[in-house]
Amino acid sequence: MSGPAAPSFRVARAEWPRDAGALLAVRGEVFVAEQGVPEALERDDLDALSVHVLARDATGAPIGTARLAPGRRIGRMAVLRAWRGRGVGDALLQALLDEARAQGLAEVRLHAQAPAIGFYARHGFLAEGGRFEEAGIAHQAMRRVLGRAQTVRTCEDAVAVVSALVRGARRRLRLYSRDLDPGLFDAAPVLAALRRFATAGAAEVRLLLQAPNAPQRAHAPLLALAQRLPSAFAFRAVEDPVDRAYASAFAISERGYYFRRLGDRFDGEADLDGAARARQLAATFDTVWARARPCSEYRALAW
Repeated sequence: MSGPAAPSFRVARAEWPRDAGALLAVRGEVFVAEQGVPEALERDDLDALSVHVLARDATGAPIGTARLAPGRRIGRMAVLRAWRGRGVGDALLQALLDEARAQGLAEVRLHAQAPAIGFYARHGFLAEGGRFEEAGIAHQAMRRVLGRAQTVRTCEDAVAVVSALVRGARRRLRLYSRDLDPGLFDAAPVLAALRRFATAGAAEVRLLLQAPNAPQRAHAPLLALAQRLPSAFAFRAVEDPVDRAYASAFAISERGYYFRRLGDRFDGEADLDGAARARQLAATFDTVWARARPCSEYRALAW
C-alpha cells in the first residue's frame, strides 16, 4: 500500500489590496495570535508598496505569505502552524528570491526571528552583526548576495553557504578538502543537507582529500553517512606531488561554488548562482580526480 500523498499547495504572487484579506489573515494568526505581536506593529504602510507572495492549499485557503519590501527587504514570512516543515516556507522564500533577481537586485536583506536563523542560512543568507529585539522578539540581521560572489568570513558562514549549495544541487557535488574540515563537514546542517541529497535519487558526491587519515582517526560523521549510502559517496586521496601542493579547497554543484584560497581556513567566497566559475573548478577537480587514489580503506571501517 502506498503512503499518503504529499501535501498539496501552490505559491503565487498576490496583489495588494485585492488579496489583503488573505495575507493579513495568515499574518494575524501567526504574528498577532500566536506570537503576541501588537497588530499596530504588524501592519505598516509598506504593504501597499511591496511585492507579496501567497501560498494556498488544495482548497484555495491561504496558508502562508511573505513580502519583498522597498529597500530590498524580505519580511512578513508567515506559515500556519499545521503547514510548517512541509516546504511552504522554502517555496515562499524561493519565490521572493526569484522576484528579487527579476528586479535586478544585487542583494536582499531580512531580520530573522532567532528560531528561523537556520532556515534562512540554508538558503544562503549570512548573519550580520549581533542579535537584537524587534517587537519583543530576538532577531538577527541577515543578507543574501545575488548574481555575484559574497564574502565568507567565518565557520558559521561556511556552514550556511555549503548547506545552501548542497540543497540547490541537482545530481552532482564535488568537494575538495584537506581533511573534511572539522567544524564544516561535520556540522549538523551540512550533514542533514548531504543526507537529503544522497537519498533523493541518482545523486553523486565525490570527495577529494589530501589527508584522508585525519577524518578516519577522528571518526568523522560524514564517513559514517557515506558508509550507509555507499552508492552516493566516493572518496579519493590526492597523491601526486603537484596536486598535494595545491593550497586551496572548494565545494561545487552544477549551480554554484564556495572557494577558499587557503584550504585550512574558512574565509573565502561563494556564489550560489555562479555556474560559470563552478564549471572552471569542476575541470580542475576532475583532472585531479582522474589521477587520485580511491580510498579503499574507508569501505573497511567498522563503527
